[in-house]
Amino acid sequence: MKKIDMRVLGIESSCDETAAAVVENGRVIQSNVIASQVDLHAQFGGVYPELASREHVKAVHATVKEALQQAHMGLADLDGIAVTRGPGLAGSLVVGVNLAKGLALSAELPIVGVNHLEGHLYSAWLYQSGSKPTPEPKFPLVALLVSGGHTELVLMRDHLQYQTLGGTSDDAAGEAFDKVARLLELGYPGGPSIQKAALQGNPRAFNFPKARLSEPWSFSFSGLKTAVLRAVEEFKSAHKTVPTADIAASFQAAVVGALFEKTIAAAREFEAREIIVAGGVSANKALREAFRSQTEFRVHIPHINLCTDNAAMIAAAGYRHFVVNEVSNLDFDVQANWALTVTA
Repeated sequence: MKKIDMRVLGIESSCDETAAAVVENGRVIQSNVIASQVDLHAQFGGVYPELASREHVKAVHATVKEALQQAHMGLADLDGIAVTRGPGLAGSLVVGVNLAKGLALSAELPIVGVNHLEGHLYSAWLYQSGSKPTPEPKFPLVALLVSGGHTELVLMRDHLQYQTLGGTSDDAAGEAFDKVARLLELGYPGGPSIQKAALQGNPRAFNFPKARLSEPWSFSFSGLKTAVLRAVEEFKSAHKTVPTADIAASFQAAVVGALFEKTIAAAREFEAREIIVAGGVSANKALREAFRSQTEFRVHIPHINLCTDNAAMIAAAGYRHFVVNEVSNLDFDVQANWALTVTA
């Protein structure tokens, strides 16, 4: 793929983070601003869609303004705008898309609607302005996309070429973390709370099951979640103290083991040169350590600040579309359910 010089404004509002960023040439972060709603949604134990969309409306203009200011740029300094088109909450997506369209129209800039999952993939190409450039991932590669809403293995043979090898048949990994955290009364979001509790526990205390599926690259976490529920209920029915730390550590080890083993197996099967691990759950310390402890494949895991939803990754993915002259018309709509489809 050819390279061109471009400054792209990214806008992300697919769930509960209002974000804007300016990225140069698909790699160099000039600014990356995030207005998080996590504390607002904690009282509900998860994202409340109507509240999320209202908060996006309140925050999106100021967030974009701050991103431009931090990059020391105005709209006239940009070469394009990339915005998350989906998947996500429709009421949240439309806030970012409508602002992006307005800015593109007023500044006469090209615009492209980006798949949120695609954005997570391209977070592996990013590095902060002024810091040492990170190595660019090499193709073909296998990517593990793991978040609250998605758990997928994707084969990339080149830029913008995606082959979904398998996904989850029930809960996504991040969703399983949230549900188990509620069972253990650890609070929301579940990923960080499980990780914190697990630090004090024994990951071998409970032999929680790993799903055995007919599809080799698919995942299932419902059985694991049920096993945790039964363990908690057994302790409570016996009027014993629930060993929260041990259960958290054992649950985390089971999830990490399933994700790690299938990703490595897929990389071998499809003769990948390298691996990407991306998405919110890629911030999990145990998962990062599992991949970094092996030496068979070079593994790219984004900086911890780029694992969760952000707009820099949307700008990075948008750049790749602009390079091949893929732009969106101003009449495009959001796609709340938008699979990362095969392109070639």
